[in-house]
Amino acid sequence: MVKTKQEKLKSRQPSLWQRSNEKVLGFLHASCFLGPSFLGVLLFYIVPFGVVVYYSLIQGPMNNSFVGLQNYVNVLQNNAFRTAVKNTVVFTGIAVPLAVVGSLVLALMLECRIPLKSQFRTFFLSPMVVPIASIILVWQVMFHYNGVVNEFLQIFGTAKIDWLKSDFCKVVIVVLFLWKNLGYFMILFMAALNNIPKTLLEVADVEGASAAHKFFKIKLRYLSPTVLFVTILSIINAFKVFREIYLLTGDYPYTGLYMMQHFMNNMFKNLDYQRLSAAAVILALAMIVLIAILFAVENWFGRDVEG
Repeated sequence: MVKTKQEKLKSRQPSLWQRSNEKVLGFLHASCFLGPSFLGVLLFYIVPFGVVVYYSLIQGPMNNSFVGLQNYVNVLQNNAFRTAVKNTVVFTGIAVPLAVVGSLVLALMLECRIPLKSQFRTFFLSPMVVPIASIILVWQVMFHYNGVVNEFLQIFGTAKIDWLKSDFCKVVIVVLFLWKNLGYFMILFMAALNNIPKTLLEVADVEGASAAHKFFKIKLRYLSPTVLFVTILSIINAFKVFREIYLLTGDYPYTGLYMMQHFMNNMFKNLDYQRLSAAAVILALAMIVLIAILFAVENWFGRDVEG
């Protein structure tokens, strides 16, 4: 008996058993490829963070009694923690926008035909290969009470400033942060600028669009993912500035330079794991919320840009 075309198609379709086997094999293959990475993330990130959350909810390492959110209340009422949060927020609020805007401006300058472009690029990339110890030594020579900066300012009749023990302390660290990070962020923006479709810019030129219009309506839209990436990197590096401040000033710097990392480092030295864990969880939650907001803003701003 001759089979109809519909019956032939049905006979070629895999059975339920075959489809189940394919799903199982696909799951096994994915597990083989993703298993080691997932195990590493679980072992080095998820489990340690779970331990931190556990320590933030108990009385102490020797007393495992559950205390709820009392450790969080103690941390939030701690004056040192409040000072650290305030200084960290102020520093991040100043340094991150300057880093993002400054590196974008530098990338736009290098996109134009300016003299000494290679030397200009090298000047901003050189901090990436300089060891941090050498940078700290240079900054100590420059911003010491009897350092180069004060000697230069005295030429104009300005009194000496103890830069790291005065209200100007954040200026020193912001300048150090920018000098260390601008070059790398500039390279990221230069790569993003090269990926903008040239046809759009050519059409804008033909239609007589101004430079400001091309930047805000075309370039900035296509740069939004890079702006987000650079902003997140800047925030992470802003929280890591503890290394430079610690080498410059030690465990207990001037009040204006006491950051979140100082608080956590001192809690660790004092074996106060409960406050340390509670502060770490609060910081992690704040970072998650901040990065989620940044992703939402970038998604809204670049929603009409083709991938």
